[in-house]
Amino acid sequence: MNERAGTVNASGFLRVLAVDDEPPALDELAYHLRADPRVARLHTAGDATEALRVLRDTDVDVVFLDIRMPGLDGMELARVLRRFARPPAIVFVTAYDDGAVDAFDLGATDYVRKPVRAERLAESLRRVMGSRVVPSHPVALARAEEDPTIPVELAGTTRMLPRSAVRWVEAQGDYARLHTADGSHLVRVSLATLAERWADAGFVRIHRSYLVQLRLIAELRLVNSGYVVLIDAAELPVSRRHTRELKDKLVRAAKQDWNR
Repeated sequence: MNERAGTVNASGFLRVLAVDDEPPALDELAYHLRADPRVARLHTAGDATEALRVLRDTDVDVVFLDIRMPGLDGMELARVLRRFARPPAIVFVTAYDDGAVDAFDLGATDYVRKPVRAERLAESLRRVMGSRVVPSHPVALARAEEDPTIPVELAGTTRMLPRSAVRWVEAQGDYARLHTADGSHLVRVSLATLAERWADAGFVRIHRSYLVQLRLIAELRLVNSGYVVLIDAAELPVSRRHTRELKDKLVRAAKQDWNR
């Protein structure tokens, strides 16, 4: 069977489309995907136009997608795919890390750096398998949309961290450090950007350098130099310009909890 029409593995489960404008990179990606027993059918495309032709005629569970391509690039194609009635999962495969924030915004399942490794693709396929129930289950889909993920680097591997795992965020220049219960992760996104995107999820600005999850504030304390909040074991400063707004939000949150 012609590969672009799809190769079949009778023992697999996933219908996969791999998209890359560089033939050697596409061949390598296809080789690793074809070798994985979870892949039932593999299609390939050399650009976004060809990918859309495949998707017009074929149901696909996941698209492994290069970002930098001529014409419609990977990010633009991913935005098109999000408008599908049943959008496939997206795994970005790229040599660059500057698309990680946009991948997070698009709800990508994973973000894999080139050169691809078989074990790294295997991990991506495991994540896709774990998320396959989402498109067919409205409640699960709503929860996934309420708790988006953000790509973070860990020991040379890009992982998707749920927003719900973030306790507070610290500005570090043009970067932000996401603090979780078991560690922290530096990501290439500004604190101002996260403050805007995460406001509806309960994150509030308490200082020019700090963004916190409001519901996790255990204490607002007056010290000699001003107020601090206590989250886990961390004391974080509250600037004067944010003090009144923070107090109002804490009071409103307490009233809402009391009235439930």
